[in-house]
Amino acid sequence: MYINQKNKQDTNGFASAAKAIPTTKNLILKWNGLFVFALLLLLSSCDVSKRITYFQDIQGKQITTSSDEHPTPEIRLRPEDKISIIVNSKVPELTALFNLPYTSRILGSTSENVSGSNYGTSGYTIKTDGTIDFPVLGLVQAAGKTRDELAAYIKSELMDRNLVNDPVVTVEFINLQFSVMGEVRAPGSYKITRDHITLLDALSMAGDLNIDGKRDNVLVLRPDASGNMIAYNVDMRSFETVHNSPAYYIHQNDYIYVEPNKKRANQSTVNANTVESVSFWISVASFLASMATTVSILMIRWGN
Repeated sequence: MYINQKNKQDTNGFASAAKAIPTTKNLILKWNGLFVFALLLLLSSCDVSKRITYFQDIQGKQITTSSDEHPTPEIRLRPEDKISIIVNSKVPELTALFNLPYTSRILGSTSENVSGSNYGTSGYTIKTDGTIDFPVLGLVQAAGKTRDELAAYIKSELMDRNLVNDPVVTVEFINLQFSVMGEVRAPGSYKITRDHITLLDALSMAGDLNIDGKRDNVLVLRPDASGNMIAYNVDMRSFETVHNSPAYYIHQNDYIYVEPNKKRANQSTVNANTVESVSFWISVASFLASMATTVSILMIRWGN
């Protein structure tokens, strides 16, 4: 009788132990849930990388750009542009006549600029008819010319009229600018101090795009000679697309707009919950964990 009771207790003990050990089916279900969750995270990270990485077409490659195929344009002056023009020569007394007065930082103080520096110099605003009123020479056509072309024209006129034998003419920009708006770190207006400022330079000056800025659709709005706006869409993920775009070199009065992605746009709505949001993935993880727990309980009961 004692032996039979002991055998019965041993049998019950083995049964309890068997219940405590997870079945193979339960383990498989749990690992499947973890695998699905990890796969979703991996796919999401790959998709995000494709959306935010610049120049994906040149990674691991060497690309040579040709100036013959893509000539570098210089900025052409327009009405309402303000420029400075400095004339220098071996005889400063002669060139002083052609230089506008120097404007000092001290209010109300002026002096003649004969040093050749345009720092603080008064400028010429190009009229609506495209001309400026230059000392002695009179009306000079400036609109449509580059800085070098305008400087060469003034130099030629001074020499042809025997006004200055060896003039050195320098033309600089004063009020030319472009604007960057949208999803960048430092939106605002930035001065154009030289030719050949690129879209990459412009975005760098604005602190680069925020993580929520769309790289595949940067918009450049450019006014033409008639005042109409021309729109260019640039995909920053492709170097070839960026370099071949007419908007690659920035012009005066360009507007650059970086559109927000869906995550950023949805932040203006109540309880936005998208695939790109952290709350979405927390919800997914919670759902999968609940499903795994529920299936495990059902399998245990089914096994019993």
